[in-house]
Amino acid sequence: MGKGGEDLVNKQTNGSESVKSDTFHAWAKDDRECEEKFGVSCEKGLTTEEVLKRHQIYGLNELEKPEGKSIFKLILEQFNDTLVCILLAAAVISFVLAFVDGEEGGEMGITAFVEPLVNFLILIVNAIVGIWQETNAEKALEALKEIKSQKATVMRDGNKISSLPAKELVPGDIVELRVGDKVPADMRVVALISSTLRIEQGSLTGESEAVSKTTKPVEENADIQGKKCMVFAGTTVVNGNCICLVTDTGMSTEIGRVHSQIQEAAQHEEDTPLKKKLNEFGEALTMIIGLICALVWLINVKYFLSWEYVDGWPKNFKFSFEKCTYYFEITVALAVAAIPEGLPAVITTCLALGTRKMAQKNALVRKLPSVETLGCTTFICSDKTGTLTTNQMAVSKLVAMGSRIGTLRSFSVEGTSFDPRDGKIEDWPAGRMDANLQMIAKIAAICNDANVEKSDNQFVTRGMPTEAALKVLGEKMGFPEGSTKASTLADGDVLRCCRLWSELEQRLATLEFDRDRKSMGVMVDFSSGRKLLLVKVCAVENVLERSTHIQLLDDSTPELDQYLRDLILQSLHDLSMGALRCLGFAYADVPSDFATYDGSEHHPAHQELLNPSNYSSIESNLTFVRQAIADCRTAVIRVMVITGDNKSTAEAICREIGVFEADEDISTRSLTGKEFMDVQDQKNHLRQIGGLLFSRAEPKHKQEIVRLLKEDGKVVAMTGDGVNDAHALKLVDIGVAMGISGTEVAKEASDMVLADDNFSTIVAAVGEGRSIYNNMKAFIRYMISSNIGEVASIFLTAALGIPEGMIPVQLLWVNLVTDGPPATALGFNPPDKDIMKKPPRRSDDSLITPWILFRYMVIGMYVGVATVGVFIIWYTHSSFMGIDLSQDGHSLMSYSQLANWGQCSSWEGFKVSPFTAGSQTFSFDSNPCEYFHQGKIKASTLSLSVLVAIEMFNSLNALSEDGSLVTMPPWVNPWLLLAMAVSFGLHFVIFYVPFMAQVFGIVPLNLNEWLLVLAVSLPVILIDEVLKFVGRLTSGYRYSTRAPSAKQKTE
Repeated sequence: MGKGGEDLVNKQTNGSESVKSDTFHAWAKDDRECEEKFGVSCEKGLTTEEVLKRHQIYGLNELEKPEGKSIFKLILEQFNDTLVCILLAAAVISFVLAFVDGEEGGEMGITAFVEPLVNFLILIVNAIVGIWQETNAEKALEALKEIKSQKATVMRDGNKISSLPAKELVPGDIVELRVGDKVPADMRVVALISSTLRIEQGSLTGESEAVSKTTKPVEENADIQGKKCMVFAGTTVVNGNCICLVTDTGMSTEIGRVHSQIQEAAQHEEDTPLKKKLNEFGEALTMIIGLICALVWLINVKYFLSWEYVDGWPKNFKFSFEKCTYYFEITVALAVAAIPEGLPAVITTCLALGTRKMAQKNALVRKLPSVETLGCTTFICSDKTGTLTTNQMAVSKLVAMGSRIGTLRSFSVEGTSFDPRDGKIEDWPAGRMDANLQMIAKIAAICNDANVEKSDNQFVTRGMPTEAALKVLGEKMGFPEGSTKASTLADGDVLRCCRLWSELEQRLATLEFDRDRKSMGVMVDFSSGRKLLLVKVCAVENVLERSTHIQLLDDSTPELDQYLRDLILQSLHDLSMGALRCLGFAYADVPSDFATYDGSEHHPAHQELLNPSNYSSIESNLTFVRQAIADCRTAVIRVMVITGDNKSTAEAICREIGVFEADEDISTRSLTGKEFMDVQDQKNHLRQIGGLLFSRAEPKHKQEIVRLLKEDGKVVAMTGDGVNDAHALKLVDIGVAMGISGTEVAKEASDMVLADDNFSTIVAAVGEGRSIYNNMKAFIRYMISSNIGEVASIFLTAALGIPEGMIPVQLLWVNLVTDGPPATALGFNPPDKDIMKKPPRRSDDSLITPWILFRYMVIGMYVGVATVGVFIIWYTHSSFMGIDLSQDGHSLMSYSQLANWGQCSSWEGFKVSPFTAGSQTFSFDSNPCEYFHQGKIKASTLSLSVLVAIEMFNSLNALSEDGSLVTMPPWVNPWLLLAMAVSFGLHFVIFYVPFMAQVFGIVPLNLNEWLLVLAVSLPVILIDEVLKFVGRLTSGYRYSTRAPSAKQKTE
């Protein structure tokens, strides 16, 4: 990462030539070489003149903001959709026809303008929503900017500048870091001021603990975790002071590379499976509409274009513009009927309702289509730290000395969070702690730099999670009996007990933790007048080798014999096999030469430090999600762990949570990121049966794994909480971030955020996603079958040559308003009980199978026959099925006359009687041919009412794909019954509100006419029940023919 591969003087001469980071590996050079290469000394820093020159070369130390799309381009992108283009074309044509027909005026004029205006309104709302989503999609890049440090302490011109804006740093600057500082750039550690330096870089590398840094160079090919002498922009100093040399700034830093990867991933975002299917449906619909419109045009061309044959050639052409316009309007109506205008709104509503259900389960969905995509998730790629584990360390077991030599006591500790009230210690002698347990409590409280606070109803740690867990243990252990200081502490203090111990025993000095020594010590002046060294050790075996005595519960300290040593080691081994991190506690009298101890392992006092006379062990456990992993296996969802942590730790965790079995051979399924990149057939490796583990994984490894999975046709969900996860969260189908422990970068890059940081919440969300998708299929099929019926109605009208039964604005009303509530209510269908026991659907599964298409073609044809049939019945029959239709006094005619209505003006002696509709009377004395124009209003109203009624009854058919209404009655979804009532209510509104009736060109119906509507509509239920019965009989055959292809794809 270090720059400086070219001579610095040459760089300054050229003025614009930047250093290639791969020519000089700062982490592999000692500090003097780095200073020489960057032309700087740690004592003086860069000169002001030098800084100005380097600013011209490198620019500011900040992340680039990509040029955003113009508002014009965003608007154009919203119309890059097949269905939207069809709707736009229909709206434009309708508007033109409204002007052409303007001379008609009156009711027809108003009606003609309503339809294009509504279509334009739909398009405008769709564009506004799309633009809003687009402008909010890239906040991850802004969040990355916020993670950068704002100020830095820099040495320049021999003077220390304590608060220089971090963006003004250049390669070669000398920076001082202290505890709590956020690292402002990628830097080489050149000198330690304190004895140790620890950096929390888990958000960048995925490591679960803060790592120690040193000035010693490492190998050139070291991975990011192995660069022990480098600190990276955006990470935090948790312990120690140091002097660093800036090697990379801005986009050249590791966090800058993540920024670039997020941009790249954002450019490769793919449509969700549902969006792909809807796009395919739109393209197919375009072809179908085109073909049907052309067919309707050809069928009716004889009505507006005629000619005579003279000498075998067509001559004397006659063209009727009025009739041509009329049949063109029919094709527009056909397009309106075929487009499910209400479908986008209903899908959005259903997904929004799904997000509310998921929010109740602590899964916060940021992007609506993610709800549907969850249903076909086949792979969950999970980070370990903070995801499969909570990253909240908690003590699970305490092992202490017994009442005599050769005995141990073991206490189980409940709770998994930093809340001291979360659980208790089983069989704990509350208020009666013996000397041995009191010493453990003192070490846990005093040999500890962490703090636990309550923030927004969450208990959070300031410091290392392991140390915070020990503080929480101290609180659960409680006060010793007879404490006089207990009453002086505030009741609201989260760490009351720990503060009591700190007041009783005064801490004098700290011997900082060192990863090589694996211990931390504090010198304490006890209230008894005795000065002791309290030690907390990670490597329990090492301290046990150097221990000479043990402390029993009566405070006696007999010698540590081999039997007890073996007993302790066996206990340590048993706990370590359970993926528990084990710590040892010890104490010793402060040696006389300890005053000069500086933390060096070569200091004479170091051996004394590791030779205490007491031993007690304490273990800290992580919270796991074994049941959630088992649920994934049942649901045929594979879990893959990708972590930046070391291989052995990750393998232990994976065995514990059930990704691997305890005694399973995982040599071929557990690889480091580097090892995976060297695998010849990477896709075949990812196809192995069972869980997979990739440790020491860098962002580029995660991105490559996700790319390979998606190329192999998998639907991938990725969980993560750190900056190192952000680019992969962008790239996958479903990015899932942690709500509590996750960085803002990860949250903004994600599609879903887990409010409780619980992996099992993902499994619950997948189940909800499957249920939502099943319900979406129900209402999509319902709406499409309705559109098929409308198309069939218009096609039959044109094919039979009868007057137009329904006008476009009526079809638009049905598609948007009356169909909307039942379709939305179908989203509340109860989920199947075995929904998480079935494999996920394939992303290429057809939304509409051939059998379902056949079913709805049959239903659609019936809708067409019913709506056209009732139109013909009104004109040609005085009664139907015993229902009297002559009460309004309208004139009857033969079917032949109705089919040739265009020739009405040539009929001799053609007369019609006036008829009534509600309070209106329609008379045609002046022009009897108006009976087929204005006079068709009653027949048109009957057709519209039959269409609405059939679609309401058809929504009952959509409750189940193959289940009969006998086994799944309508009341299993009461929302559907309510929606049907609302839709019928809306339909009655346009009947009986005069203005609405005028706009939609309809009139009120009498009781007999409503009985006719029901008689024609109800058979749709019987027809679909027969089709469902056939579907149940043939389901085994249909699914067996699909199984081989599914199996082949899995293999």
